[in-house]
Amino acid sequence: MNDAISTERGARVAFPPPLVFLSSILLGVVCRYTVAPARLPVDSAIRIIAGLLVILTGVGFIVWAQVFFARTGQNPIPWKPTPELIFQGPYRFTRNPMYLGMTLVVVGFGLALNNLWISLFALPGLLVVHVMAVLPEERYLSEKFGESYKQYLAQVRRYI
Repeated sequence: MNDAISTERGARVAFPPPLVFLSSILLGVVCRYTVAPARLPVDSAIRIIAGLLVILTGVGFIVWAQVFFARTGQNPIPWKPTPELIFQGPYRFTRNPMYLGMTLVVVGFGLALNNLWISLFALPGLLVVHVMAVLPEERYLSEKFGESYKQYLAQVRRYI
């Protein structure tokens, strides 16, 4: 590799995806107090345990993916260049384990806090991330890695 500073840019993602998911949580809290409380008719202990399990599953996906980024010396920030594709770990099952994980964390918070609004805003949050980050990432990776990425697209689902 050349010692000159690389001018390569990663995917054209202009906004950090985790902030979209944080906004989903905040919007759910605002709706609870401005529109109406939206609660689940489930025993609190069951709801809290289910919420924590969903949160832990989401965090598990995020951490698992981060481990493979660290092993390959890559930066998970989408606007940073991707030197190589990762096909191991959670990337065998989903092309977007971190976004899937963040979605699960939002759903889990809604369950654990008994705020259905938060859980409901998880999917619109994922839709925003899909348009704002996933599609540009896929274009970037297709251009950079060509046929090997296209084969991966054919073999592994985008989310679940």
